[in-house]
Amino acid sequence: MNIRIQSQGFSLVLISVLLLWTRVESLRFDLESGHTKCITEDIKSNSMTVGKYHIVNPNEEHPLPDSHKVTVRVTSAYGNSYHYSDHVTEGNFAFQAVEAGDYMACFFAADHRPSTTLTIDFDWKSGIAAKDWTNVAKKGSVELMELELKKMFDTVQSIHEEMYYLREREEEMQQLNRSTNSKMFWFSFLSILVCLSVAGLQLWHLKSFFEKKKLI
Repeated sequence: MNIRIQSQGFSLVLISVLLLWTRVESLRFDLESGHTKCITEDIKSNSMTVGKYHIVNPNEEHPLPDSHKVTVRVTSAYGNSYHYSDHVTEGNFAFQAVEAGDYMACFFAADHRPSTTLTIDFDWKSGIAAKDWTNVAKKGSVELMELELKKMFDTVQSIHEEMYYLREREEEMQQLNRSTNSKMFWFSFLSILVCLSVAGLQLWHLKSFFEKKKLI
């Protein structure tokens, strides 16, 4: 795939839009002791994903209390575990997704009396956003424009792959809808057939009953 830039103004606008599109902000949430909170991320197969988390210190002048620790587990949609940390205040994970679907990061705070509330900062990136461009620039010693072009190329490629992924998911949903409609049609047909059969048997039974009683 070749990327051609026709004007400097267009390239700067395109760079700004693509960089804005790939920006990922961290998430901050509260977790009460004795409870679990899960966060899901839809990741396609063969995509790189990285994450890091830490508990916010409610009192920066003192170390974190022992109650401010969590257990973290990251699993795939099929239940396979990709990360597990027990009784920690911070951590990170990185892996390449083998299975496509919703990946889940669950945070559990042990029960504590009195009840405490933990504030957690969580940053989860996948795909193009998971690349460390600072290291790429340092290792390759590339110029700024070359680095921006590489970002653009990888972003366009990621969008292209995402479109194919969404198209595949759409085809799967359409196939599921067709299968469901077909099953519902035959179920409705059989239901009507059973109802008509039961109604016919009832009429036959009533007719026989009235004939025996000589009412008709």
